[in-house]
Amino acid sequence: MTFQRARSAEQREERRRTILDTALAMLDEMPVADVSLNELSRRVGLAKSNVLRYFESREAVLLELLDRALREWLAELAGELAEGVDVELPAGERAERFSTVVAHSLARRTVLCDLIGAQAGVLEHNVSTDAVVRFKRSALAGLDAMADLMRRYVPEVGDQAASIGMLAMILAGGLWTHCRPSPSALAAYEADPALTALHLDLAPALAHGLTLLISGAMSTA
Repeated sequence: MTFQRARSAEQREERRRTILDTALAMLDEMPVADVSLNELSRRVGLAKSNVLRYFESREAVLLELLDRALREWLAELAGELAEGVDVELPAGERAERFSTVVAHSLARRTVLCDLIGAQAGVLEHNVSTDAVVRFKRSALAGLDAMADLMRRYVPEVGDQAASIGMLAMILAGGLWTHCRPSPSALAAYEADPALTALHLDLAPALAHGLTLLISGAMSTA
């Protein structure tokens, strides 16, 4: 694919979308760590210097993809919770069901999980302050949306909903890396079955952690 120079605002926006869509397609094939600006440029059909006219770095592309993926997930999560959580259940059961729906919903979105796992350590580096401010403002709006959903189904958490949501996303990012063990770690689990308690599966581990956070908030409300 090759492009002529983008001259209008519409053409420039189309070019940005193409770069983002191409990077997203790459994430279906490879982890965040393997997405390079050179390969992205080659697939888009632009010189690397031209890609940098639209995004200041590889990390800026991925950070924008994370923002988009989070907003799309939260929009879909509302419907999943409506189908999966009975508001007539007792508080403890509602908390567990809410946590399970959220955890399984997120675990199915492997690209989003990979981006969340890379956010603080990779994606927020090599980008400008303005780029981080834009992302953080959008993330705050996302946390507000998640807190609203939590209060709808588990109102017992009260004003701790936003804090729980933030900790849940941090937990998801950390668990993502632990739930993808290296070949050496897999060999260690096989060599010593006593170690398999450390071999975590993302969805149940995240559901358990989120349930503990919610239960703790309910007990202190």
